[in-house]
Amino acid sequence: MSKRSSNRGHIEARPNGTFRAVVSAGIDPLTGKRRFLRETAPTENLAQKALTNLLHQVDHQTHARSDLTLREVIEKWLVIKEPVHARRTRVRNRQLIRDYIEPRFGSMKAAKIDAELLENYYALLQTCKHNGIRLAPHKDHECEPLANSSVRAIHFILRAALDRAVKWGYLGKNAAALAEPPSFGTPEPDPPTPEELAPVINEAWRDPAWGLFLWLTMITGSRRGEICVLRWTDVDLSRSTIMVERAGDQYDGEVVEGPTKSRQKRRVRLDEYTVDLLRAYRARCRHQCDELGAELARNAFVFSLAPDFSRPLKPNTATQRYRRLATRNELRSTRLHSIRHYSATELLAAGIDLRSVAGRLGHGSGGATTLKFYAAWVEKADTAAAEALAHSIPRPDFGQRRPRHAFEKLAAELRTAIESGHYPVGSELPYARELAATHNVSVGTVSRAIADLKVRGLVDARQYQRATVVSREAARPGAPLEGAG
Repeated sequence: MSKRSSNRGHIEARPNGTFRAVVSAGIDPLTGKRRFLRETAPTENLAQKALTNLLHQVDHQTHARSDLTLREVIEKWLVIKEPVHARRTRVRNRQLIRDYIEPRFGSMKAAKIDAELLENYYALLQTCKHNGIRLAPHKDHECEPLANSSVRAIHFILRAALDRAVKWGYLGKNAAALAEPPSFGTPEPDPPTPEELAPVINEAWRDPAWGLFLWLTMITGSRRGEICVLRWTDVDLSRSTIMVERAGDQYDGEVVEGPTKSRQKRRVRLDEYTVDLLRAYRARCRHQCDELGAELARNAFVFSLAPDFSRPLKPNTATQRYRRLATRNELRSTRLHSIRHYSATELLAAGIDLRSVAGRLGHGSGGATTLKFYAAWVEKADTAAAEALAHSIPRPDFGQRRPRHAFEKLAAELRTAIESGHYPVGSELPYARELAATHNVSVGTVSRAIADLKVRGLVDARQYQRATVVSREAARPGAPLEGAG
């Protein structure tokens, strides 16, 4: 049985006693079939309101115009965006879609996704990343939250894909645009100190190539991928510079060269000691090639495990080797990237201006990234800052301060009397009630004044006893009166 409301929609009475509003939403552009919007309500009046709302959505084109699943929407978006994404971005997006988006939302109609659903899912991932992963967690697993940056990456994949679906007319609105992703976690860079790095560098230099790799990483503040694909054609020893214009990413065991992370080229200046190290190392590389009956190519890689330096050092190999080295020397951070944090922090602590540090590290944000993510708090720099402020702020002269409160005035008068000998050492001050009557103050005011004199070392006061003078000179001359506002 159904009750017609208009040619475009009607209300149906269901066998379970509820009512369902049904509205025609036109033809699905993909299937060519007519689509209907439906909403169930417990009463006929509520169903009538639902019918009106659905008709309003159709009239204003805010309804979904296709029954596409989220999986289909994302695949359509990937076809457009993947060609312009960097390879690392493509791999990362596919991994997040496979592990976290597909298991939860893949078969769900894109139109059914709302902001509340997404924000609840983000909260679950921040509790434990196994809440979204495609493989069921073991019963004895320990909860490990997914990093905020990864949750944000999931959000922006959803938002971009749904935004494209709205643009193409499949959806009436983008629910992900209304959802709020978690904020970035507070950066807490913890680079090693020079004292902590000393044994690491000493051990690394047992292998000259590995020692120079770490040394050059620290001196230039470069990323591991940039140093791994550095060629001798990028090194100008006569001008003491190196050109950083490429970076290497590792995929399926192979290193692929591409632009730097910021897609900018930069020339980094070297000191004389580093230039001497590079000259000696290049001579060693040439000698190694001569023994093999080969010639060191002009564009050979500076760091390589190949005998003729024809292949770059793999970034993952450098990372794993440094992790083992740092673990043996008990460093707080075993990440090779922490050396980059070290370079930024030490340069800023040494007084190098922020723009120069950002340019040396290849940050294109005017220094904001350098300060936010790379410059750790340095104790010696913080001490210098404290000393500078302490010497610039006018210091108070408590000796010139006039008493303001009643107990301060009474304490000053008694102190003057003690210092003048009116109350000699060993004598007792009058009872509190006598002092209160003489100076027209309360007994509580007298007690506070006596307590101040005791703190200054002038009297010895005990409960229910008269205060006894023990010294004519205050132990802390010039200190502020206790309780002064």
